Amino acid sequence: MTDLILTKTRMTDGVWNGVLTGHVGDTALRLVLTHHGDVCPGPTVTVLADGTWAVAAPVPAARLADGVQTFIISDAASDTVLASFAFLTGDALAEDIRAEMDLLRDELDMLKRAFRRHCAETSSDD
Repeated sequence: MTDLILTKTRMTDGVWNGVLTGHVGDTALRLVLTHHGDVCPGPTVTVLADGTWAVAAPVPAARLADGVQTFIISDAASDTVLASFAFLTGDALAEDIRAEMDLLRDELDMLKRAFRRHCAETSSDD
């Protein structure tokens, strides 16, 4: 399988937009948008003339609040993180490290779920 690369093109009108490369086939990938481990209404994926895929992920307004709000776009089949973005709102934040820590927490939660699923699948093979 080719490596998937999701590159941000812009963020406008509350929608994160990007271009996905590395996907071969006529069927769009199923991508998942998560916020603090919760699945949000999914991104749309449409094929472009050059064989790449346009991705549009609307950011749910209800998910925006004071502090750092981190969103992750991943491949539903493999749980591979393809992109992430964060909103920083409210009182001035002391350091950007808070956004990085929030992202690391979300990615760690995803890794734990994948590891538990892997352990369950391999233990049932015995």
